[in-house]
Parts: sequence; structure tokens; C-alpha cells
Amino acid sequence: MRAVSGATVGRGQSRDTPDVAPGVHPHSADVVVIGAGQAGLSAGYHLRRTGFAPGTGFVILDGDDGPGGAWQHRWPTLRLDRVHGIHDLPGLPFPPADAQRPAAEQVSAYFATYERTFDLPIRRPVRVRAVRSRPDGRLDVHTDHDRWTARALINATGTWTRPFWPHYPGRSSFRGRQLHTADYRGPQEFAGRRVVVVGGGTSAVQLLAEVSTVAAATTWVTRREPRFQEEFGPELGRAAVARVDEAVRAGRPPGSVVGVTGLVLTPEVRELRERGLLNRLPVFDRITPDGVAWADGRFVPADVILWCTGFRAALDHLAPLGLRGPGGGITMDGTRVAADERIHLIGYGPSASTIGANRAGRTAVTEIRALLVPAAALD
Repeated sequence: MRAVSGATVGRGQSRDTPDVAPGVHPHSADVVVIGAGQAGLSAGYHLRRTGFAPGTGFVILDGDDGPGGAWQHRWPTLRLDRVHGIHDLPGLPFPPADAQRPAAEQVSAYFATYERTFDLPIRRPVRVRAVRSRPDGRLDVHTDHDRWTARALINATGTWTRPFWPHYPGRSSFRGRQLHTADYRGPQEFAGRRVVVVGGGTSAVQLLAEVSTVAAATTWVTRREPRFQEEFGPELGRAAVARVDEAVRAGRPPGSVVGVTGLVLTPEVRELRERGLLNRLPVFDRITPDGVAWADGRFVPADVILWCTGFRAALDHLAPLGLRGPGGGITMDGTRVAADERIHLIGYGPSASTIGANRAGRTAVTEIRALLVPAAALD
């Protein structure tokens, strides 16, 4: 199999950049991958395995200072036995887990080993500011350091950098502290505080469990009545993926997986229920300087509001391409953006899981190779 690079596979495009100031030349690669989390590393593995040369054939731009993707930012008290699971990256099994070490440390170490093992061309910290289409059919990838041009783009930026903060009347008047799951570093800072935890997902329950051990009082509020499941089986998993896939194919933003799967009744969750910590309240109507209030007159005093309200896909850098439809989402066909065959989103929508990201990386590379490599070269 011959190596795939800009020099051997191009369709006659020049490496020069006609719209750049004289004397300034961007870097060039056939494929630019944005993000080096599970999805980005999977894409890198498959790109290299199918003949794309590191550097000229593909490059991975990562905004973090080191390996680990979003995992490196998870709170230190999170252990691997409390997460949904880590699926092996292609070609290298995850090592035996140490229950005493934080998940952030173990996953980051695994990703670092993976990057070295397969000698992936990762540049960091490089933050992509914008992606634009060029008249010659290539893509301009503008970063905080330099510029790249590419014939295809694999976006694997995930969601961690875009925490969702819902708006409620009076939020700016609150005199206490407000923080998001992305800001949480452990329960110690909540000692003796009255804490309102907002959100119906797994992270909300996990953080509620930790905070309740030191807080003066905790209150759990959710928009919907939580649904608890005895176990998470294959049927629920398939139903969740199918629902999200249907949404992105129709151009809608990906929805919440918990809305389909519910919360799994682990031993820890059962204990919380027995202690009465999961006696949730419907979400409040407004925030006051000293707490949260409902239209029926109920009031809960609070020193801290912990927003476990999820994340949104980090896609602002793709805005110049005009990919979003009237519904606010991007219409997808598998991993490919329906309106632009050069662009694939992985770790997005139905592939926003460790195993889904692996599969999406392989799918995206297969389609991009078919797009960029002449049919004769595939024989």
C-alpha cells in the first residue's frame, strides 16, 4: 500500500495559499483532525494504518497541554469503577485499572502511551479558532499559532469545553457560589454549605453523593422525574444510540442519552435512595440572592448552586462553514456532514461514547480515503 500524502494524492491543488499575505505559507496536510481524545486518537490510528503519512498525510491538533482529552480535567475523586466504562482504543488494550488512582490519571497515562506507541503526529497546545472553505476546494484551519490547509477535516472536539448553563430568572442576583460540573474538584470545598444540585444525569448523582458527606444540607432538583433502571443492557444502549442518530440525521441537536436510558440503580445509588438524598424536587422557577424559589411559595436557602446540566458540542470553530440548519443542529449522514463530504464529526451525537468514538473514527477514515484517494490507488 502506498503512503497517502498531499504530494502523492492531490487532485492538482497547489500547496500555495492564494488568500494568505505574501511570504506567509500555511502548513498543509490531506486530513486535519481536531482533538486528541478517544475519537481523535481512534481517527489517527486508522489514518496511519490505511496509509496516510504523519505530517503531510494527516495531523492532529489538540487544544490541551497534554494527553488525556477531557479525562484529564475530571475531578480527582472520580475513580474508574464509578464511570460508565473505558473501551480500549484500537490496537492497544487498556491496562488493568488501579481502584485507588483517579480516573483522570489512569486514562491520561493510557492516552499518552497510545500516542507514543503509534507515533501519532499531535501538535499541542493548538486551539482551532475557525475553519473556512477556500476557492480551490481545500479547507483553511486557523489556529492560535498558525494556519493549516486540508482536503478533509475530522472534528473530534467533544463537549467538555462547552458546559451548558441554563438561564433562570434572578441567577445574577445570587450571592453565593455557582459552579458547573466542569469546575468541580472534590467535595471538601462544600463543607458546612447548603448546596442545591441541578440536573438529572449520572454526574449529578455522583457529585450529590460526594457533596452530601460534608455539606450542611443538599437539595436535588431536576426538570423531569428521574427514571431508575435495574441495569443498563444492550437494548437500552441501542435505543439511546438510535434516538440520537435520528436527531442528527434530521438536523436537530443531539439529545440527552439519560432521557432514554434512565439512571442505573448501582449499589451506591440504592444507598442514596435509602438515605433520602434522591428525593428530588422539580426545578425551581427563580433564583433569589439567598436561595431558590418556586411559584407555589416554596423556598430553599442555598450557599452553592452546582449546575450538573451537561455540555454542548464544541463546534463554534466550524461556524464560518454555515453547517447548522434552522433547527440549530448539523444534518449528518453517519459521521459525515450531509452538506459537505469533506467534513466528518466523530464523538458527536450517536458516537459520543468510548466505543462509539472508536467505530466513528474507522468509519470517517474509510469514507475520507475513498474521497481523497484515486480508485486505482486502492487496488
